[in-house]
Amino acid sequence: QIAFMTLTLFPIRLFFAAFMMLLAWPFAFIASMGSDEQELEKPLSWWRKIVDVLLKAIMRMMWLAGGFHWINVKGRQALPAEAAILTVAPHSSYFDAIPVTMTFASIVMKAESKDIPVWGTLIKYIRPVFVSRSDQDSRRKTVEEIKRRAQSDGKWPQIMIFPEGTCTNRSCLITFKPGAFIPGVPVQPVVLRYPNKLDTITWTWQGPGALEILWLTLCQFHNSVEIEFLPVYIPSEEERKNPVLYANNVRRVMAEALGVPVTDYTFEDCQLALAEGQLRLPSDTCLLEFAKLVRSLGLKPETLEDDLDKYAAGAMKMKKKVDLKEFSAYLEFPVSHTLESMFALFDENEDGIIDIREFVIALSVVCKPSKTLETIQLAFQLYQSENGTITEEDLAHILRTAMGVSHIDVTHLFRAVDEEEIGEITYDDFYSFAELHPHFAEDYLYADQMGDESGLETSSLCAPNGICTDFSPENAEDKNKPLQKKLN
Repeated sequence: QIAFMTLTLFPIRLFFAAFMMLLAWPFAFIASMGSDEQELEKPLSWWRKIVDVLLKAIMRMMWLAGGFHWINVKGRQALPAEAAILTVAPHSSYFDAIPVTMTFASIVMKAESKDIPVWGTLIKYIRPVFVSRSDQDSRRKTVEEIKRRAQSDGKWPQIMIFPEGTCTNRSCLITFKPGAFIPGVPVQPVVLRYPNKLDTITWTWQGPGALEILWLTLCQFHNSVEIEFLPVYIPSEEERKNPVLYANNVRRVMAEALGVPVTDYTFEDCQLALAEGQLRLPSDTCLLEFAKLVRSLGLKPETLEDDLDKYAAGAMKMKKKVDLKEFSAYLEFPVSHTLESMFALFDENEDGIIDIREFVIALSVVCKPSKTLETIQLAFQLYQSENGTITEEDLAHILRTAMGVSHIDVTHLFRAVDEEEIGEITYDDFYSFAELHPHFAEDYLYADQMGDESGLETSSLCAPNGICTDFSPENAEDKNKPLQKKLN
């Protein structure tokens, strides 16, 4: 079917869809010329309403060319005065633009998108909230702009937000980012379904590429999509004060409508679990819980890399074992439930003291999940003796912490590195070995321990289209099990 459609229907559909987009461009360009912010906040003029109708019709023809012959819409879209924000989930593809072109709601977009030929003009027409990656304060400004528009009493068009913040395979709803819920205004949840026999829609970072998804979808004779507008969710006073609680409650409502579970994992957690470093995290790792606690403290793993050297230098100057009070002073955070939970992860013997070096190693993995050797080099600096060597016991501590497990047998690996059987190795020894054996973890750690009591089962297997196994519904029950308490 794919071969036949590629030679027949595919080029026709692709040409027609491209033609519709080009046809929409002059209307969007003219309507966007000379519009300032004050003009945009006024009610639409009669000619702008005509342009809206024309563009919606053209966009509908574009989707028709893609095989979306009819779009099943359930429920009623609320008026801007009823719900200024539309929260859409699950987000799984660029085909999720269908409800955007149906409603012409504003969306949050990268500022670079407005410079894309043709497409950038269409984006500017819907008056998006632009996010600039070059502006370090962009996230705060974006939230403030969303809040300003949401509280404008319907002067601005509705804002459509995909709160998951990334594409998933729709098997569950991951943690919602709080941006849509910080304004504390009512939102209307919108759920998407693609009930196709063959899924060619899903586009995640480890699945088929964008062009392959487009090709396969256009080769389908018919593509189904359902858009359901759920009742407007009016937050309680507690939810207005707590955007995270608000987001979680809206997510629960949407998950129930979809019939899928929820998970507390975020996009960043999945990046950590599936990082392409030489040490893949096992399924029972505590590092995902550690990463969550890091974020709960207000630390951002994506920006912590610059502070990692400071924490490492501080750990080298301190005594190895510290109590909770000293740990609090080291991080410059007051003692809290979150800090106590993080401390407990490293409290191996439950004697109220931890090895501060283990915290630094775990933080390095979370900040740089794919840079295995950089983390191991840092660990060597923390554990090495005066002559720059570590023992087998030290290596076991390092790898247990770097993988977030309570036990691991490193004897096989250590002896392979210690060719002269000295009983000690340097980082240069380890680095040279890793250069010759880039898959050393698979050959010397995972291979001998698959299925043993350590629970060191590799997490390299992933669900279709790139979402790690913990995201799939069949594993949802595992999320209710108590987490392994200690990293060591």
